[in-house]
Amino acid sequence: MIEKIIIVVITAFLLNVAFIPMLIPMLNRLKFGQFVRNDGPKNHFKKQGTPTIGGISFIVVTILVSLIFVDITPDVISVLALMVLYAGLGFIDDALKVIFKRSLGLRAYQKIVLQFLIAGLFGYYLVTYSQAGTDIIIPFMGGKAINIGEFFIPLVIIAVVATVNSVNLTDGLDGLATTVTLPVLLFFIVIGIQNASGTSIVSAAMFGALLGYLIYNAYPAKLFMGDTGSHALGGLIIGIAFINNMPLFVVIIGIIYVMEAISDILQVMYYRTFKKRLFKMAPIHHHFELLGWHETKVVSVFFIISILACFIGYLGVVISIL
Repeated sequence: MIEKIIIVVITAFLLNVAFIPMLIPMLNRLKFGQFVRNDGPKNHFKKQGTPTIGGISFIVVTILVSLIFVDITPDVISVLALMVLYAGLGFIDDALKVIFKRSLGLRAYQKIVLQFLIAGLFGYYLVTYSQAGTDIIIPFMGGKAINIGEFFIPLVIIAVVATVNSVNLTDGLDGLATTVTLPVLLFFIVIGIQNASGTSIVSAAMFGALLGYLIYNAYPAKLFMGDTGSHALGGLIIGIAFINNMPLFVVIIGIIYVMEAISDILQVMYYRTFKKRLFKMAPIHHHFELLGWHETKVVSVFFIISILACFIGYLGVVISIL
């Protein structure tokens, strides 16, 4: 199994390294360039026009490699479908930004309604067809799980929508969403191997594809993933988590996603209450930028935190504190 995982990672890596040089000129011809928010850090204005929607590369490669190497099961298809549906929603958002030449695509209410609909469909699949069932493994309980029954679909909807939006918020610096997601995928590769789950192959395919993508997305980025990519990553991660009965672990291993989302929420709440900013700018990666950190330092520190969080998450699988 481990040999197969290695082959999958290398294959996905090489395919994406070869695919992206063909994708970038195509995106330039179609004028799919990044629109930078006017109230963002001033040093981000130089990124205006950088090709976006680059997430198409690792989405396509992940699907292709997964279908070649994985034993097709309904659960594997459901995870890939969740990724594709959220990628499609992100693509619509990205396309509208390009068409109307603005930093905002879909209206907030349009996006949230569609996100809830997709998450609800996934929740229905899990309850009705999936072998995963409605059990949820509790971290640091030695693998013990509880069945939450009728509360399962609401949990799925909340967890899926929260994860997708949190990953989207994380995608704000060159290589940030990519690097902090790599340890998360590695965590699920290990878990998938232990559970003899096809999700280990899907995780490995995305891991390899992201490594190839990072060559072009690391500072200074030549390509951005756009909402197409960030929505796909969020959908894939939480989908794999539910298939392995481990959505609660995403709070641990995805601590950077959590930090980004909470900082954004706190910023809004604090400003509405006190008419002052709690952070220099939200999400929190921009706060550190405005404190004088170079974005490569922010990415490096967040990457280290993500690695440590995944180690802690794995401890939550194998040990019990009671």
